[in-house]
Amino acid sequence: MDLRALSRLAAPAAVALLALTTGCTGDTVQGRPGASGVRDPYFPKAGNGGYQVEHYDLDLDYDPAGGRLDATAVITARAEQGLSSFNLDLAGLDVERVRVQGKGARFNRTGNELTVRPAEDLERGEVFRTEIDYAGKPKPVTDPDGSKEGWIALPNGEGAVGVGEPVGSMAWFPGNHHPSDKATYDITLTVPKGYEAVSNGELRSRSQDAQGRTVFAWHSPEPMASYLATAAVGKFKVTTGRTPAGIPFYNAVAPTASGPVLARLPEIVDWGSGRFGAYPFSTTGAIVLPEGTLGYALETQTRPVFPGAPGSEELLVHELAHQWFGDSVSPKSWKDMWLNEGFATYAEWLWSEDHGGPSAQQHFDAYLAGDTDVDAAAGSDWDAFPPAAPPGPEDISEPPVYGRGAMVLQRIRQEVGDERFFALVRGWAADHRHGNVSTADFTAYAQEKTGRDLKKVWDVWLYGEARPTAP
Repeated sequence: MDLRALSRLAAPAAVALLALTTGCTGDTVQGRPGASGVRDPYFPKAGNGGYQVEHYDLDLDYDPAGGRLDATAVITARAEQGLSSFNLDLAGLDVERVRVQGKGARFNRTGNELTVRPAEDLERGEVFRTEIDYAGKPKPVTDPDGSKEGWIALPNGEGAVGVGEPVGSMAWFPGNHHPSDKATYDITLTVPKGYEAVSNGELRSRSQDAQGRTVFAWHSPEPMASYLATAAVGKFKVTTGRTPAGIPFYNAVAPTASGPVLARLPEIVDWGSGRFGAYPFSTTGAIVLPEGTLGYALETQTRPVFPGAPGSEELLVHELAHQWFGDSVSPKSWKDMWLNEGFATYAEWLWSEDHGGPSAQQHFDAYLAGDTDVDAAAGSDWDAFPPAAPPGPEDISEPPVYGRGAMVLQRIRQEVGDERFFALVRGWAADHRHGNVSTADFTAYAQEKTGRDLKKVWDVWLYGEARPTAP
């Protein structure tokens, strides 16, 4: 059609016809602001709407002595609508400059929201590159349950670690900080001579800059939720090797932390591959911090973080099991946490079952009986609420999400038998590899994969308010 003919039409009709003939919608002709938050049931301001990140390239220069971070984040994303502005999550730190598609962009801060206004609107479907220069002294973030995350200093000025569950990653880099937006990562860490810098994925290079500082370049080729990203700086002892199956590992251990349990990491990773299917990443390992740095372990992708040497095989099994359940297969929202923690707890039970300890059924029975001789967690308030419905954000890491979540899986096993159950577990990890899932996705998948009606299991064990009893 000759578009000059549009001039003879009334303005509204002309716009509509132009949209039809060019394949555009009003969304791409004129941008609109992206949402500040994705309305997560527990963290509604986490993440942002209007785009999906494809890749983070973080260049971090950290001085342990002064606690200062000078950094540049280059974020490659795809617009899901026409965008006149979009938001990034960032706590504290000073933003010095923002560029979008190579052009200077206006920006402003409100709380933890960094609002960016590109020089030109972004079209729906456009892949765009945002570069943010920022600096300052990153600090911890306090969670609703009172625990600390974000950027945590190691004792005695020995370094620092970035941990991010559920929203703490915004303390050290700007981004779309919600698990539903996974991306690949390159993280470069520049630190003083004598320090090690460890992150997720593969160590691509280690070099020196003109000032004699050490530059570590880490690459994560598989998609990762931002809460699973980590950066640790310290005087770690590094050991490398391969599991018996050939998966490379990289362990970084603080000088004051040691223990024989970590030596079983290669064996546990290969055991998990046998139980859950192929290991979902190109590398594995662990970061062991000085005692007293954190009050918890965390399943940071490919390299879980531990607060001092892992004190038990079960804890190491738990965090490594998360590489399948939580890291590769990640939650769509924080309401789906039991899919992370229930599976990881059940992995502990399976490890025990396979290595001469109580079986998964005995752990299940111990919970019902409150028998702490079989399982110390059996005395917890695992029945306080259904695992699929924590009352609030402060409850997403409470015992029902872990123990009762594992009990849901054992109830499925009781109903369908071992052959169908383990086919379900392996299929779930394989079919949703590097994706995001909800509780509804799991219940539908379980019924389809096993061919059984599991409604009573869901009603009583997953969603039921009353304390379940023995089936």
